[in-house]
Amino acid sequence: MKLLRITTVPISLQKLLQGQPQYMMQNGIEVVLASAEGKEIPEIEKTTGLKVHTLPLTRKISPFTDLRAVWYTYKLIKKEKPDIVHTHTPKAGLVGMLAAKLAGVPIRMHTVAGLPLMQTTGLKRKVLNTVERLTSWAATGIYPNSQNLAQFMMEHNLAPAHKIKVLANGSSNGIDTNFFNPEQMDKKILKQLQQRLTITENDFVFLFVGRLVGDKGINELVKAFTNLQESFPNIKLLLVGNEEPDLDPLKKDTLTTIQHNSNIITTGWVDDVRPFMAISNLLVFPSYREGFPNVVLQAGAMGLPAIVTNINGCNEIVTNGYNGLIVPVRSEVALKHAMSSLLKKPKNYKQMALNARPVIERNYKQDVVWKALLEAYRQLYRDVYE
Repeated sequence: MKLLRITTVPISLQKLLQGQPQYMMQNGIEVVLASAEGKEIPEIEKTTGLKVHTLPLTRKISPFTDLRAVWYTYKLIKKEKPDIVHTHTPKAGLVGMLAAKLAGVPIRMHTVAGLPLMQTTGLKRKVLNTVERLTSWAATGIYPNSQNLAQFMMEHNLAPAHKIKVLANGSSNGIDTNFFNPEQMDKKILKQLQQRLTITENDFVFLFVGRLVGDKGINELVKAFTNLQESFPNIKLLLVGNEEPDLDPLKKDTLTTIQHNSNIITTGWVDDVRPFMAISNLLVFPSYREGFPNVVLQAGAMGLPAIVTNINGCNEIVTNGYNGLIVPVRSEVALKHAMSSLLKKPKNYKQMALNARPVIERNYKQDVVWKALLEAYRQLYRDVYE
């Protein structure tokens, strides 16, 4: 059995699918990887032992570039002759599924991990709806990474119900709970990190991990935090991630606040988020849309409760009042209230922290997700070839 995995950008191969290629190869599947060019490719090739084929993929809507990408993907498929093409991320899904259908690949799988169209309206929404439906038409199977996302796709006719299936309990890759384990962290290194970031033992640290962009709720988070400072001076906001000003820039007043508020700490991109989770008290993840967010899983495995928005994925991982709190999307007031409530009621916070890791261990361990995906590959292969 030969499998071609395609993502739009290589960082998705590196982070979102980390460990999957090696696991599939260990279980007898020949794996081929492809994505756009990127600085992560040498490390991916070193880690997996596989060549990453580059395709002219872009995350932006660009009909000419996308048609060119379909052609190059078609040529790659004809050369490699995979039995299964499995795509991840929207543009790779559209390009990869169309190219695989044109090339006659019998098993064409697309994982849906969040839908940008959820936050759009008007003509752009119609275009994105059409893109999803075209991807679904070309695919033989659509795999949303959460139950709520699957329901949304069916309700909005983005894919036929018979093509939609959620593997295991959701998530695209699961969580390595041995790696994301607070007991594995070196206390001396954590102390040095706290000193470098000017975080003291008396500080309560709110953490965000992800892209610093508008649709991650950063504008609301920064406002909620600054308002909260009036009542709670010993709080810090740790923002771990890069800005993406070309795609979804933050508001100017948000950027100004981040720059001048000494209690808001930014790190830029980091290769290992675990130390930053280990020195934090609570994840705040006020995103507008997600599929099944890895960062909430990772934080939970590290023993952090989370405040999340009431969106797909987040509201499946977090049970309100048990391992975190759920707030409405785009609500600075609700976000501030939730953050304040856990500062005022430390017993509630401590119990949620105790509940956080067991939830992940019970439902989202990596081997559960990988085994479900491996069995899906094998069953689909048997259906076609046996």
